[in-house]
Amino acid sequence: MGSKLVEELLENSVGVHFSGLHVDDIELRNSEQQLLATAETENGCREPFVIGVAGGAAAGKTAVCDMIIEKLHDQRVVLVNQESFYYDLAEEELNHVHEYNFDHPDAFDTENLLCCMEKLRHGLAVDVPNYDFKSNKRKLPARKVNPSDVIILEGILVFHDPRVREMMNMKIFVDTDADVRLARRIRRDTEEKGRDLKTVLDQYSKFVKPAFDDFILPTKKYADIIIPRGGDNHVAIDLIVEHIRTKLGQHNLCKIYPNLSVIQSTFQIRGMHTLIRDAKTTTHDFIFYSDRLIRLVVEHGLGHLPFKEKQVITPTGSVYTGVEFCKRLCGISIIRSGESMENALRACCKGIKIGKILIHREGDNGQQLIYHNLPKDIEDRNVLLLDPILGTGNSAVQAISLLLQNGVQESNIIFLNLISAPQGVHVVCKRFPRIKIVTSEIEFGLNEDFRVVPGMGEFGDRYFGTDDD
Repeated sequence: MGSKLVEELLENSVGVHFSGLHVDDIELRNSEQQLLATAETENGCREPFVIGVAGGAAAGKTAVCDMIIEKLHDQRVVLVNQESFYYDLAEEELNHVHEYNFDHPDAFDTENLLCCMEKLRHGLAVDVPNYDFKSNKRKLPARKVNPSDVIILEGILVFHDPRVREMMNMKIFVDTDADVRLARRIRRDTEEKGRDLKTVLDQYSKFVKPAFDDFILPTKKYADIIIPRGGDNHVAIDLIVEHIRTKLGQHNLCKIYPNLSVIQSTFQIRGMHTLIRDAKTTTHDFIFYSDRLIRLVVEHGLGHLPFKEKQVITPTGSVYTGVEFCKRLCGISIIRSGESMENALRACCKGIKIGKILIHREGDNGQQLIYHNLPKDIEDRNVLLLDPILGTGNSAVQAISLLLQNGVQESNIIFLNLISAPQGVHVVCKRFPRIKIVTSEIEFGLNEDFRVVPGMGEFGDRYFGTDDD
């Protein structure tokens, strides 16, 4: 489907957008690429997923936040309200409080807000101010907020400061009719904030409406998601929650590199990892469970190959529409650990051609290619590159460079490994953004000896039984 046809389809569809596609009641503009991806912290913990919720006063922002929190009941979620960061009013301002503009960016202590959000993102508990709207001052005690899986920052101007926006993984704008917002504001300010009707209406016409037009509405363009009708829009909120769940289920590196695929972790996979990582596991058991894991990685990697539709006739005479490989396939193992993955590949792909690359390491950083044997027509094939451990990424870069020199298209390479260090993933994906990496687990990193940790030791020695030589 051409890009022009896609654009026409988007423009002619009804409702509002979801990921650039019009779906009833929600607009989610290509947020997949705009979501701020976060890396692993030094202690191996993930940074939280930060959601910003903006919109006019009484637009239904809090209702949207409450529904998201309720539906994400199995995750730790905290709500930080921008209203908590209003400045205390001075004595003179208190005497003329009805003339104070609470809807101006300067009314907020943005530096304190940034400090609190930065600490939460790094796994530290914070004390959020407790602002009293009747006295227009902060009161004690402050509200203690602990680090969580998801942090929701809600407020009329949370998109105004670019430094605050940059912290957000998802930005939601609640878009509600002005008359509805005014009616809600009257009820809320008279009941909850102790203001009389005349004061509310005067503030609305003098401050609230101009501030919405000048400061709040212009930030709508920064939103990834635009929700009409606020908390009444159950369809939109359900879709948002599913999108958040998808992001929370991904490894942080997968958010940075869409070409990285980590197979879904199950108790079975974790159990096999436990066995092959155990230094006490026998060679026989190490081979058995390594082969099982490698088979899963290979099967997952095959799912990333290009396919084309194919119809066959079943024994019942019915037509079955399926798929077949579009191009020929070969495997290339990086000697010698990569050879341990060949049996699983042959079991999945009958008669597959397998080539080899040997890279001799000299020192900590030097590599020297001393041998390679590749299929003669490799430039016409999709390549499964085999190496059970991706560490520094230096050997992988040299092997991939060799494949490219022999005519292989970068997008036709799928790199398969059991475990990957973040450093190696960064090196390979930044150098070759069009190849695909398939792995079963992401490690904490590399130690001072450039060994993967927690790792599984020298894979080749353990697999081939030469670790005691």
